[in-house]
Amino acid sequence: MTLLGRTTVNVVVGISVLYTLLPVMWLVLAATKNVDALFNSDLFGGFSLVENVKDLFAMDKGLYPRWYLNSLLYAVVGAAVSAFISIAAGYAFDKYAFRHKEKLFGLVLAAVMVPQTVLALPLYLMASEAGLVNTFWAVFIPALFNPFGVYLGRIFAQGYVPDEVLEAARIDGAGDLTTYFKVAFRMLGPGVVTLFLFQLTTIWNNFFLPMVMLSDQLLYPVSLGLYQWNSSATVSPEYYPVVIMGSLLAVLPLILAFMLLQRFWKAGLTAGAVK
Repeated sequence: MTLLGRTTVNVVVGISVLYTLLPVMWLVLAATKNVDALFNSDLFGGFSLVENVKDLFAMDKGLYPRWYLNSLLYAVVGAAVSAFISIAAGYAFDKYAFRHKEKLFGLVLAAVMVPQTVLALPLYLMASEAGLVNTFWAVFIPALFNPFGVYLGRIFAQGYVPDEVLEAARIDGAGDLTTYFKVAFRMLGPGVVTLFLFQLTTIWNNFFLPMVMLSDQLLYPVSLGLYQWNSSATVSPEYYPVVIMGSLLAVLPLILAFMLLQRFWKAGLTAGAVK
């Protein structure tokens, strides 16, 4: 790589890093300030970190911890189940031959291109017919099925699970379920983690579907709850510091998940399995 090319790459990377980190830095600084310092753009004055945390957890009779717990249930449990479903479906599409397989997979690919906002109204009508509107399940169940996850699941099954390994397991007398759970699923570990992280981020940041489905504040996720508080801040400015502090705390689970699980992304778990 020439010096000019290396310099260009470094500049682009530097701009990308600044674009990513500057909003986070502003959020961290703003979370330490009171209302007056926020509106006066006082960079180092008005330190009020402890008070902001106390106000956040006390605001509206302590709704924020409930929203946080809701988001953890929606996102962590939903992402785990969704990753399991997606990887199993992708494995089935790759390793089994059944009627109209490619046509059905074409429908999966077509579903990937459908925006989630387009599906909100049909999902609401279906949930209304089932009596699930304004319940936990109205938000939880739709998050379990991810067409893009099924597509990635098939790609991971092609790359991580050699057919020869499955044939060897069947020769040893293992059934389909035993082969999947004791052989293939272990090889698909990086794929499961990747799908889990993708879906965790998607569900945690999900806003439109909960807004359509829920009216009970006790069922809100963090994203919808903070939106409601931010709307109230135009009338009651004391909501601004708690919204900013709540936004900062809302980022932490995603950062923690990526830090803890990134080591499981490593490829090559099946190296040497095929001789």
